[in-house]
Amino acid sequence: MSVDVYLNFNGNCREAAEFYADTFGTEKPQIMTFGEAPPNPDYPLPEEAKNLVMHTRLQIDGSNVMFSDVFPGMPFVAGNNISLAIVNKDEEKIRSYFHKLKEGGTVSMELQETFWSKCYGSLKDKFGIEWQLSYDIEESPKEQ
Repeated sequence: MSVDVYLNFNGNCREAAEFYADTFGTEKPQIMTFGEAPPNPDYPLPEEAKNLVMHTRLQIDGSNVMFSDVFPGMPFVAGNNISLAIVNKDEEKIRSYFHKLKEGGTVSMELQETFWSKCYGSLKDKFGIEWQLSYDIEESPKEQ
């Protein structure tokens, strides 16, 4: 398991991810926009959000670096646009880490099932560090 960095951008994530891919000689990023996510009738997607980057990832010198644009209306402060992400195949570890990190902190999103994870949550710990925790059920590819 590793701790990955997650960078947020204010509408220019696609440009940044492509710049970093070119700079570090990685594969072109596979980008998922907010408009490509399954719709939620309780939260209609604003037109200005549809082409913004919901998620992309690059492998830079052996490290996962993940990127997204902030959702319209969400706060963005240059320099504070970074969080640490723990993605683990052990759901109990994810739950334990989350509950310990939230003590004295502020929960942004309680642990819950999302379309990308059976168990995902985000919070700011008591030291002001942003964390994203995600259970990864992805199985290793079967041998051919």
